[in-house]
Amino acid sequence: MREVLRICFVGLVIGILARFFYPGAVDMGWIASILLGLGGSVVGGVVPRLISKDRSREPYEPAGFVGSVLGAMGLIFIGNLF
Repeated sequence: MREVLRICFVGLVIGILARFFYPGAVDMGWIASILLGLGGSVVGGVVPRLISKDRSREPYEPAGFVGSVLGAMGLIFIGNLF
């Protein structure tokens, strides 16, 4: 249970940061922000691992956090296109 709460909290933080740094207004609630952060973490974590030769197994890296925020911003961009 604690792990699920931690994952939701990290997703919320990433979602809020992505909404903050994205230019323009992004109207969504906190549950959508959690889902945005989780999706951004997947995008920001999977894409670099696919193109990287050094597949690091470190669970937490500052670059991974930044990649998650950038991935969430990319999801906002794609969502605004549709």
